[in-house]
Amino acid sequence: MRRDSDISGSIDWTTVMLFLGLVTFGWLNILAAVYDEGARQSLFDLSLNSGRQLLFIGAAMVIAFAITIIDLRFYETFAYLFYGLILFALLLVPLIGREVGGNKAWIGIGSFGVQPSEFAKFVTALAVAKYIGSVGFRMDSLRSQATLFVLIGLPMGLILLQKDTGTALVFTSFVLVFFREGMSPFLLIVGLCAATLFVLTLLIPDPVYLYVAIGVVLVALIVFERKKKLRRIVLLTIGAMMISGVIASVDYVVKDVLKPHQQNRIKALINPDADPLGFGWNVTQSKIAIGSGRFFGKGYLKGTQTKFDFVPEQSTDFIFCTVGEEHGWIGSVVVIATFVTLLLRIVYLAERQKNRFTRTYGYSVACIFFFHFAVNIGMTVGLFPVIGIPLPFFSYGGSALWGFTILLFILLKLDAHRGQVLQRI
Repeated sequence: MRRDSDISGSIDWTTVMLFLGLVTFGWLNILAAVYDEGARQSLFDLSLNSGRQLLFIGAAMVIAFAITIIDLRFYETFAYLFYGLILFALLLVPLIGREVGGNKAWIGIGSFGVQPSEFAKFVTALAVAKYIGSVGFRMDSLRSQATLFVLIGLPMGLILLQKDTGTALVFTSFVLVFFREGMSPFLLIVGLCAATLFVLTLLIPDPVYLYVAIGVVLVALIVFERKKKLRRIVLLTIGAMMISGVIASVDYVVKDVLKPHQQNRIKALINPDADPLGFGWNVTQSKIAIGSGRFFGKGYLKGTQTKFDFVPEQSTDFIFCTVGEEHGWIGSVVVIATFVTLLLRIVYLAERQKNRFTRTYGYSVACIFFFHFAVNIGMTVGLFPVIGIPLPFFSYGGSALWGFTILLFILLKLDAHRGQVLQRI
């Protein structure tokens, strides 16, 4: 592959600065989560999460640089090959992987472990982008839509075999990419309605009230609809049957399909106070930590909830608690605003592409980041169930950091040569 001599003038430095800012602040919060005032700690102590994360950050910088000097055609040309290799790696994990935190998702390399599912995100994004950008692709074709769902369904299914439901759910964000590229919003609307009904059924003890409310709405639609009344009645009847099926299936799914720890996560979302010392502990302590920071926070390295390990997984899933406790409402808003700015910038980069491959890949990046950002912060404040996914560039972990870095810098590489791509089309 031909190497590019210099892209420093065309790379989007605004996005690079946002990336560096998030990585730096993320590491500072990991340091705060493991800091012990009474112990002499080195920044490079590899026995601590902060020391190892510093090593991971250094490797991420090398990866980012390598991505920028590789020929841009490399990513599209070998997209399907990478996809096949990552599926093979995901197949190996249940066989030779090691279990961490209840998930058998890591392949051990010495004292460290690599999580293939984190790299499956950018690989799947490349494969989806190549397929959508291929000659003759039509989003209104049933065959094309089925192929797209297979592309995201295969890694999703293999990750579910690793008992890593949170990471598997990230792949559902690709539906938003399909919608942007021309897929009918019907599936998206149906999915959102089904999810809403599922939650409402959990929140309302007696589903009879739901049936009554739905019946009133359907009758009102029939009464006020004058044209094609018979067809409308048939469609509404089918819809009512589907809705009733969703409501009736909730109890079965929760009790017979979900595993005990997954049931507890649902219970903690609905009412964490029901068992504050059991399944509600994580969310309760998380909200206490964030709330205790108030407006300005307790100060850097001054978080008591952090120091005394009240919040489990402080450096990983619940890293945002450290932000809320030590930097308060102000710090939380700054972090959220920075993430939103990054997301908007990625969408801007995607929209200015004329090449469909790059545009689709850009929207895949935006959707993956948005899912992680929204769900991670949402679960720390009790808006989403705790499903164990990292906050990009903040949560401790080499695989996650490298995966997000690759995801972002491939887009920056493609964007830096958008003029060259146009000439090639």
